[in-house]
Amino acid sequence: MAGSIKFGTDGWRAIIAEDFTFDNVRVCAQATANYLIKSRGDNARVVVGYDTRFASEDFAAAVAEVLGANGIYVYLSTSPVPTPVVSHAVVDLKADGGVVITASHNPAQWNGYKYKGPDGSSAPMSVIASIEDEIAALSKSNTADMGSQIHVRSLDDLLEQKLVEWHDPDVAYMARIRRLVDIDALRQMPGTVVVDSMFGAGAGYIDKLAGGGNLAVEELNGERNPAFPGIRPEPIGPNVERLRTHVANTGALMGIATDGDADRVGIIDEHGNFLNQHQVFALLCYYLLAIRGERGDIIRSITTTEMISLLGERYKVPVHVTQVGFKYIAPLMLEHNALIGGEESGGYAFRGHVPERDGILAGLYFLDMIRQAGKTPSMLLEELYSVVGPHYYDRLDLELEPGDRSRVENALQDLSPLTVGGTPVERIDHTDGVMIVLTDGAWVLYRLSGTEPLVRIYVEGDDPQRVQELLSSGRSLLGI
Repeated sequence: MAGSIKFGTDGWRAIIAEDFTFDNVRVCAQATANYLIKSRGDNARVVVGYDTRFASEDFAAAVAEVLGANGIYVYLSTSPVPTPVVSHAVVDLKADGGVVITASHNPAQWNGYKYKGPDGSSAPMSVIASIEDEIAALSKSNTADMGSQIHVRSLDDLLEQKLVEWHDPDVAYMARIRRLVDIDALRQMPGTVVVDSMFGAGAGYIDKLAGGGNLAVEELNGERNPAFPGIRPEPIGPNVERLRTHVANTGALMGIATDGDADRVGIIDEHGNFLNQHQVFALLCYYLLAIRGERGDIIRSITTTEMISLLGERYKVPVHVTQVGFKYIAPLMLEHNALIGGEESGGYAFRGHVPERDGILAGLYFLDMIRQAGKTPSMLLEELYSVVGPHYYDRLDLELEPGDRSRVENALQDLSPLTVGGTPVERIDHTDGVMIVLTDGAWVLYRLSGTEPLVRIYVEGDDPQRVQELLSSGRSLLGI
């Protein structure tokens, strides 16, 4: 089964008990151990954390049992924690890497294995390739040989031998957030913020940080429920209906949703409207540039809004466009000491923190933008549009049957239309997927998911109706 392990844009994910088994998780852990021993020597240290999914703590313990048996020192989280908390712990403890058992925003039947580098970010492609090479080497062995190559010791034994220690990463993480955000000022804000943790690992964090003063923090779906009943734990429009309704009915300042491992954020305005990820990314850039007066490079994936580049021109800061995934964004953030980096999925990272997505910090920054500007989210969006012009966006996710992927790949390779939706094509960009840029500035982007059997069609234009027309035209071009 180890041959089924393939790392996508952010780790390996699979269906629990189908491919995501204890045996396969141990293969990943042994491959990680082999990589670390070869690259870091015999004294490597790793942080291991996990989310609120079914048996995540048991899979994390299995990782610790393998890493520890290979002589790697393990800091094992005492409770479910967000991925950004693990990333921060890697940096805080000066560890050599981190493992998070999480499937992020995937449906309840999925789980996953994320690997973080020593800077807390998603490991670069070279590291992932090395770990995959180790997995492949293990996979070539027969069952008996593979078993002898995977070293396992009991967790109790490793704890006693001081190769594994229980670690609570929250304390240092909370202290870092308090240095980045004026928490005391947030607590004095009058009003209510509603948080939807989507039954995920982010439950309770915003309340612990910003609650307890004049600001009331109400939390929805804050208990642990691995079934994620009634929702998919991805903070996008169709999945946050309860949050939207609650914000509108209670007169709250805003709503904040975090995904299953709290590295992504979704924002609801004071009227209960979902602000899409591009609007949020652009507003966070606007907050840092115009309200806080900071300057620095911006890193964005190709699937994000052109508003970011327009803000870069307005405030005279470089904007770098790269492939989808923080394994591409994080190295550029480090190279340029970037002010902010973001992607279309709703993940944003900030200077002064780890170069990795943090939905909790992003939500707190958005709340602080409201406080400092003295304006509602809808007013801030109008202010943004007055600077860069109106931009509208939508995305269509099409599920693929097992035999469809190769056909779609071939169709994308051959895609070269002269017009889309009646508008001439200006250029076609193959940075990541196939992006068709039209002469009026609108664009259509096709991209196969690296973690799920999906093809995604992204569209941005200056009118909502036009966006829907381009989505329809874009789908027709693929023949789906």
